[in-house]
Amino acid sequence: MGRDLVDRYPEAREVFETADRVLDAPLSRICFEGPEEELRETRNTQPALFVHSIAVLRALEARAPLSFQAAAGHSLGEYTAYVAAGSLRFEDGLRLVRRRGELMHQAGRERPGTMAAVLGLSHEEIRSALDEVDGVVVPANVNSPGQIVISGEVDAVERAMTKCKEAGAKRVIGLVVAGAFHSPLMEAAARGLREALDASTISPAQVPVYANESAGPTRESAEIRESLARQLLSPVRWEETIRRMRKDGFERFVEIGSGRVLSGLVRATDRGATTATVGKAEEIERFDAGGEP
Repeated sequence: MGRDLVDRYPEAREVFETADRVLDAPLSRICFEGPEEELRETRNTQPALFVHSIAVLRALEARAPLSFQAAAGHSLGEYTAYVAAGSLRFEDGLRLVRRRGELMHQAGRERPGTMAAVLGLSHEEIRSALDEVDGVVVPANVNSPGQIVISGEVDAVERAMTKCKEAGAKRVIGLVVAGAFHSPLMEAAARGLREALDASTISPAQVPVYANESAGPTRESAEIRESLARQLLSPVRWEETIRRMRKDGFERFVEIGSGRVLSGLVRATDRGATTATVGKAEEIERFDAGGEP
């Protein structure tokens, strides 16, 4: 993970080396060599994804000037968006992401939970199904039309999966996760994260960042801090975010980081949007900052 970037771009190598120094841990070794089980631990996964995204961003910036009018990120990716927008320094964002991962890992151990993806039901249909279930289970990621992730207590999520199947869902898929993210079970993690955010330097964003928690643009420091604190307990309103950005006039979306999931969600939400994915060295070389995907 990220090894091709480090081998080709000094800027990416500097990002990984800085991460190892800031974290006082061999994150680069875990990313490049594994073992995969260690990388998949929430407290390692979140810094790894964040660092990989920033490495891509810095490599792109070194290759050609980047000009963008807004930013957004899905859950953890919102921190990368604030770095790109000049609101967070990389080092400060990394410390927050590490703390976030630690807190979520701890919350998952103290209040075990799980998540499941539901395909083929509307938000309203899922809400109706969840209303029939006792216990804690809520929509956690409203990703695109017909793709919503639910989150909560293990027994409640399992019962909700059955209810969603009975309601006509095309597929219901249990996810391998370390906790019930973006649900009330993350309350302790949210309290700890708020403390970390209050102690961090957050500057006004140079461009609007569309927040998960509100699906609207944020720019002011206090607004950003509050939105990130609420994010752990709130659903990721990604479909609504994309619709809002399209309404505000944005047409081209460039996904920076590992994978191409978000590009697919953008296209599923609005076929008129143009997307590009940049996460590997070969994709950086092909990337046209002028407009072609």
